[in-house]
Amino acid sequence: MRPPVTVSPDPSLSHRTLRSTVTVLGPDGRPLPRTEVTVAQRRHAFGFGNIGFDLVDLANGGSAPGGAPAQDAARTEQLEHLAELWLDVFSTATLPFYWGTFEPVRGRPATDRLLRAAQWFVDRGVEVKGHPLLWHTVTAPWLLELSTGEVEQVQRERIRREVTDFAGLIDTWDAINEAVIMPVFDKEDNGITRLCREKGRIATVRLAFEEARAANPDATLLLNDFDLSTAYECLLEGVLEAGVQVDVLGLQSHMHQGYWGEEKTLAILDRFSRYGLPLHLTESTLLSGELMPPEIEDLNDHQVDHWPSTPAGEERQAQEIERHYRTLLSHPQVESITYWGITDDGAWLGAPAGLVRQDGTPKPAYEVLRRLIKGEWWLSPTPMRTDDDGRVAVSGWRGDYEVSARGGSTTLVLDGEPQQVQLP
Repeated sequence: MRPPVTVSPDPSLSHRTLRSTVTVLGPDGRPLPRTEVTVAQRRHAFGFGNIGFDLVDLANGGSAPGGAPAQDAARTEQLEHLAELWLDVFSTATLPFYWGTFEPVRGRPATDRLLRAAQWFVDRGVEVKGHPLLWHTVTAPWLLELSTGEVEQVQRERIRREVTDFAGLIDTWDAINEAVIMPVFDKEDNGITRLCREKGRIATVRLAFEEARAANPDATLLLNDFDLSTAYECLLEGVLEAGVQVDVLGLQSHMHQGYWGEEKTLAILDRFSRYGLPLHLTESTLLSGELMPPEIEDLNDHQVDHWPSTPAGEERQAQEIERHYRTLLSHPQVESITYWGITDDGAWLGAPAGLVRQDGTPKPAYEVLRRLIKGEWWLSPTPMRTDDDGRVAVSGWRGDYEVSARGGSTTLVLDGEPQQVQLP
């Protein structure tokens, strides 16, 4: 197991930025002295993400699951507007691979539909993650008809199939979701809980990671959970001691009962950073309406007919989302944040957790994130002039940049090291 790691947060976010000396070369390979160049950021290396569920229909030409007729023109226009808002802020997308909706009828997976969705995002410069490969909820109902041994066999086949079919488009996966509660889950009967109860948590985690790794050795695989208690730490320690290769630790932060605050958030990050693994905040939500009562233990137990977004709630959400993102980014081990939903339509539990209202207008929280991600933490097109040796100093967040001069342009990956770029 990895030795404990101690990492101190830095509210200035200075650890997120770099300064590189870049030598600009002309088409002939010679430095361009005293030349006007423009440097512009094109992408963050940090994963600023959101779920892409809302845009799957759009990526499929407006058609709904099962090949239902395309949406009407008004709905398509709404989705295109939503896509513009999504792409203007986020650069990583999570797509849904819940077995119960992906393959409700055995042998008829929605592979083509999700392939088109993944390709749609990739074509627009978005990195895609699949969620999840193994989970006990929203699982295939036909598993109940199988023996536990058969459930294990088809689960292994499902992991290999999805990871293989989507390799090159999706190379990051939540390998297993919520394993802490998996063997004791009692809300509904399902084949996966039965499997995990018989094999044990660690063996089930191993199953997910080893099958996914065998299908795509280059994949980035996450262990993901909402239970951030010591039970998750114990599971992680057991998994690492057993030699399972976990690439990233996924931490969910659904704050339906109120913002955690800086102190609690940093305490959680400190506890889980000691394992030396990158941290992804995989599912973050903050409400723009009434908060869930604090006495609710299982958030799924809170059922209401109508849960609206309110002006006061939207202002609170905007303030809290800025505090939350700044806090997460202050911790060097955090490499990605995925906000769980851009709209309230279809939001988990029907909560007003989205960033865009039903009429398509952005909530204040969306504007805050855009100001941060594409403003304060972004290098807009910046005119510079090379020195006598054709060099410029570029400062900014880790990521992809474009260098333009004399009618040509080329790419630059800002990594803090001296480097050369050559114009065509």
